[in-house]
Amino acid sequence: MLEEIVFGVAFSIMFVGLILFVIFGQVTVRKLRKNPDTKRALGMELYSGYDIFNVAGVFSTPKWIRTRLEASPLSSLYANHDLLFKHTTRFDRVFARMVWICTMGPAFILLILVVLSALGITE
Repeated sequence: MLEEIVFGVAFSIMFVGLILFVIFGQVTVRKLRKNPDTKRALGMELYSGYDIFNVAGVFSTPKWIRTRLEASPLSSLYANHDLLFKHTTRFDRVFARMVWICTMGPAFILLILVVLSALGITE
C-alpha cells in the first residue's frame, strides 16, 4: 500500500517536472543557445535536449562538486557555471533548480523502490 502511494506521488512530481523541463528548455536554454558567448558553454549534448539537463544541473550542483567536475578530464561534458551565471537571471537559476529537483528527485525515489522490491523488502 505504502509503495503504491510513494510511486504515485513520485510519478506525479516527475510528470510536473517534465512539463517544467520543456518550459525551461524553451525559455532559458533557447536564450542561451542563441547567445554566441554561451553557445559553447552548455556542455556536450549526448542526445537531443541533454544541454537542458546540463544547465539545470550546473545550477543545482553544490560548489565543491562543481570544482571537482571542472578539474576533471571530462569537464567538457559539463556546462560552464561561471559563464552561464553571468547570462541568466535569478528566476532562471531558481527555475533550473526546480526542474532538476522535480526530475531527478522522483527518479532517485523510484530507483530506491525498484531496489527494495528486488530485494523483497516491499511487496
